[in-house]
Amino acid sequence: MRFTVLGSSGAWPTAGRACSGFLLESAGTFVVLDLGFGVLSRLLGHCGAEDVRAVFVTHAHADHCVDLYGLNRARALPRPPFPPLPIYALPEVMDRVGSLDGLEERDRLKRECEFHPIGPDQSMDVGPFRVRTFGLPHFVPNLGFRIEADGIVIAYTGDTGPTPRVAELARGTDLFVCEATHQEVPPEGTNRFLLTAAEAGRYAREAGVARLMLTHFWPGDDRAVSRSLAAREFGGEILLAEEGLSLLLSSR
Repeated sequence: MRFTVLGSSGAWPTAGRACSGFLLESAGTFVVLDLGFGVLSRLLGHCGAEDVRAVFVTHAHADHCVDLYGLNRARALPRPPFPPLPIYALPEVMDRVGSLDGLEERDRLKRECEFHPIGPDQSMDVGPFRVRTFGLPHFVPNLGFRIEADGIVIAYTGDTGPTPRVAELARGTDLFVCEATHQEVPPEGTNRFLLTAAEAGRYAREAGVARLMLTHFWPGDDRAVSRSLAAREFGGEILLAEEGLSLLLSSR
């Protein structure tokens, strides 16, 4: 299985970067996880719009889903159009992205694509990929994904606050892709819907993962600091999500 980082920034992309987005490839099948600001152009550097077998979206915040609109256009507008884009997402995602054409056209995306509404605690197969969903706490409903193919297991949190479900999602995985937005713990009393880098490291240790990849960095933060904070909790290999980073994964 090949895993490629398309975008790694939280909230908005700084120069040369994109927001959340990842590409999985196995046996010639391409699957995308999230399509935030700036992800589409990077995706098209690796495969054609028509080659994407499915898109999985964690939640309806724009830094995770807005480029879904562009990818669907790249499939629906050529003449003749490519087959409808299969999208696996919460209904809120389709409402948010669909409204980009105006409220009167909100259902256009659903008409043009092949929409599969999903929620927590579901399983589905797409080509060689087996995907399980985990409900995780965020400002809006959010799904973490646990994905298996070729004897490899990857977990991806989307955005999440602290919860034992993060370790459950990541248990024993070959690669744990975890958002690490904060470097310091927010003030007491703050609603916790995002993780610190140290918390990401702690969950990786509790879950016994092989490798941890930190992502969803706050724009302008020194990413090396995030790595150091995670390393205080997790003694294994820690990777920083960087646009263009591509890993060929093999089973342990």
